[in-house]
Amino acid sequence: MLQLTDLSFRRGPRLLLSGASLTIYPGSKVGLVGANGCGKSSLFALLLGELHADAGACSLPADWQLAHVAQHTPDTLAPAIEFVLDGDAELRRIQHALAAADAAGDGLRHGELAGRLESIDGYGAESRAARLLHGLGFAPGDERRPVNSYSGGWRMRLALARTLMCRSDLLLLDEPTNHLDLDAVIWLEGWLKAYRGTLILISHDRDFLDAVVGHTLHLERERLTLYAGNYSAFERQRAERLAQQQSAYERQQREVAHIHKFVERFRAKATKARQAQSRLKALERMELIAPAHVDSPFHFGFAPALHLPNPLLRLESAAAGYTDRPILAGVNLSLNPGDRIGLLGRNGAGKSTLIKVLAGDLAPSGGCRQTAQDLRIGYFAQHQLDQLRRDDSPLQHLQRLDPKATEQSVRDYLGGFGFAGERALGPVAPLSGGEKARLVLALLIYQRPNLLLLDEPTNHLDLEMRHALSEALQDYDGAMVLVSHDRHLLRVTADTLLLVDGGRVEPFDGDLDDYPAWLAARDPDAAGPGVVADVRDGTDRKQQRRAAAEVRKVLQPLRNQLKALEQQCEVLTARRTALATALADPELYAADAKPRLLSLLEEQRRVAVDLAAAEGQWLTVGEDLEQRQAELE
Repeated sequence: MLQLTDLSFRRGPRLLLSGASLTIYPGSKVGLVGANGCGKSSLFALLLGELHADAGACSLPADWQLAHVAQHTPDTLAPAIEFVLDGDAELRRIQHALAAADAAGDGLRHGELAGRLESIDGYGAESRAARLLHGLGFAPGDERRPVNSYSGGWRMRLALARTLMCRSDLLLLDEPTNHLDLDAVIWLEGWLKAYRGTLILISHDRDFLDAVVGHTLHLERERLTLYAGNYSAFERQRAERLAQQQSAYERQQREVAHIHKFVERFRAKATKARQAQSRLKALERMELIAPAHVDSPFHFGFAPALHLPNPLLRLESAAAGYTDRPILAGVNLSLNPGDRIGLLGRNGAGKSTLIKVLAGDLAPSGGCRQTAQDLRIGYFAQHQLDQLRRDDSPLQHLQRLDPKATEQSVRDYLGGFGFAGERALGPVAPLSGGEKARLVLALLIYQRPNLLLLDEPTNHLDLEMRHALSEALQDYDGAMVLVSHDRHLLRVTADTLLLVDGGRVEPFDGDLDDYPAWLAARDPDAAGPGVVADVRDGTDRKQQRRAAAEVRKVLQPLRNQLKALEQQCEVLTARRTALATALADPELYAADAKPRLLSLLEEQRRVAVDLAAAEGQWLTVGEDLEQRQAELE
């Protein structure tokens, strides 16, 4: 178990934790939450031995294997899959020792190591690594590309896959969903649910926390408090405590009144669509959690748009893509004031491409894009964080937008985004990713757009800022198109869900809770372990059966080949195990037994070569089967 006993520590002159005592039992899944800068990442560093306590003690079982995501991925030419396999340190130690034993002709040592490799499923390690990469969004064949060929976001996925490859007893994950899209988040959620070790998870994604953790550890004012239950349970318990404070209670009533007002306005539409019902449920839950955010430092809203032409923007038979790769075709979309659209679709399907076309950053390659005369677009994308002027302050950025505004009014506005006092006057360069994202949102909202295009706006934002943004978006009177891996934000702000898939943009038949099942139906590995496809009634049963039979007929040869290869792998694996057992017999290493020893070693070598070839064929045929199945569907 993990134990903290009267633990205190500092970073520099600042006290982060004082007198903390708690016990986390093996197999527990704990969400670590608290305001940005409160010391969550420093607590991880202490658990990893990178920081030391000023008082008290932190104890872990000596034999526990710890895993965490490295902050920097090395610039290496090694293939991605080899980089991921390096996450299993014991596997690599055994492989290196096996090579040394072979070079020395030490058959006894070889047999011992081969048995150990078998016991840790070392022969299936490459297959496990490939499944991790696929679940995190890498396409077939990407695993052989060198690590340094990937961009920063994809390198973070590689680092995460390497961490998950480790057969750890304690897994420390700090914002693992940053740089992931919704599909990969759903897959990771399923993987963590099935993880058997102890997990401590820092995340600002409330749906992700709710699904994964069974306890919530809150770090606030140098104190650690362990709550039973997931994040929503923590919010309710904390809200009950805060509601007892009169100053907090007054603010709570304003929050609840705000939510009631919106729910009543929205209730009349709640029967029109399944996703509308889902949103109403989320809003009703917000009524319970609102008091937990009474002390939020973020307070802002959208001023009414200056003009609301109808429609704001239209795409007619629009096509889009890049020189060597068409992505979208035949897109018809009309955006009107009040539209709240969430985009769903697998990684690479074209969600961000559609946003770029709507924003005017990418010209349609076919069809047309028509805009209203008074269209004012507010476009948020991650690359805009890099376009901030590093040496300018938040105040200077805003004054550049509105030179006539008084300094006090600008500072009051920035204070609602967490840039109060001196924080509004310092340069942008040292700000964190979350602070830069808040500044970009502040600049966007100040311009009073009538069309919001938001591509992953919550990356790096903490829970309080996400809550404030979701509330502000509920009162926004323009049109909004949102891509986000934060399902809570999608639930409470999007009325309509559109699916980007196969080059088309169509309404999604279901609500957000149906999306994992849709992913599982398209790709069983994409939705993560434990997600079962839900095939809905929508066409004639007889026609469905006939279509399914045709698909089975076409795919049957590949399935037969896959089954034969599986049987071949099973036979070779059994023979490899028998050889390892035989080679472990001490009598085999007597002088008169040398011919038999050499024969068994040669057979072991041939079996290993044949098994590797069979597993390679199995992977290739499996990928062909998946590709053909996707084409037929």
